[in-house]
Amino acid sequence: MPTLDPQVINLLDMARQTGRLPFEAMTPEAARIAYTGNRDLMQLPAEEVAMVRDITLPDGLVLRVVRGIGTDASAVLPCLLFLHGGGWVIGDLESHDRLCRRLANVAGICVVAVDYRLAPEHRFPAALDDSLTALQWIAANADTLSIARDRLAVGGDSAGGNLAAVLALMGRDGTAPRTMFQSLIYPVVDLTAASQSYQRVTSGMLLTAATMHYFIDHYTPDPADRTDWRASPLLAASLADTPPALVVTVAHDPLCDEGLAYAKRLEDDGVRVTSLHLNDQIHGMLLMGKLINASNTVVTMVGTAIGAALHHGSASPQPD
Repeated sequence: MPTLDPQVINLLDMARQTGRLPFEAMTPEAARIAYTGNRDLMQLPAEEVAMVRDITLPDGLVLRVVRGIGTDASAVLPCLLFLHGGGWVIGDLESHDRLCRRLANVAGICVVAVDYRLAPEHRFPAALDDSLTALQWIAANADTLSIARDRLAVGGDSAGGNLAAVLALMGRDGTAPRTMFQSLIYPVVDLTAASQSYQRVTSGMLLTAATMHYFIDHYTPDPADRTDWRASPLLAASLADTPPALVVTVAHDPLCDEGLAYAKRLEDDGVRVTSLHLNDQIHGMLLMGKLINASNTVVTMVGTAIGAALHHGSASPQPD
């Protein structure tokens, strides 16, 4: 196993000293409370942005719209639909608000985050259905939001990366609005949990194989659903003609190998892909900027890549 960033070692030591329970030892409700309690400890203060507001759709789904600092209210901006991580069980608009603000500022774009329904109360494909609803609503209301309908991207971390990858495939197939970029941060792309990194990362980390099985069991209690490409996009017949991608992976993560495999499949299927791998980092590091300096560097890199793609890439073809 590759070495760990010294700041990660300190963080893990601190977690052990505080007697932190793994999520799989908690009920979903308790896990959500524990996850919320880590926010101020792990994350830097929220950055100022040009605008932030919450919108409730007719079906009750809540979206948070953030426009990057220095952007004019009337400017038509590219837009990133951001899906938060948390194993489809934990996480919400607040858990990833600071990350979304930072991405909006670095990229000079509008970011729309989705408060999708969580498992086990709402199982697969509820989170995906909500994510699709959000993307469709954004595309239909682009003028009102002052965003460019032909410059949409999808992105997310962990479970959110899973949802983003599936939306990118659906856009290719015409069952979702087409997007021009996908940003997948240590994504879950194979719910069969068959990769070797599940055998390597079994203890000592904040996210282990046991934690992932806990999340997967809540999201897809029916094992048959785990081979559906809408749950496991790595199992899709082809990734060809999906949008250009950024795939970030970290070595000390049960999801490492499937993320690397997804980047390789994108490349093999002719998709432009940038693969960023950190051999000394852990899952969730983008939300640990107060304790891990590399987190802030990587967030800036991700935001820069998203901004470059959305401002300067080829716009998505739109239906007649």
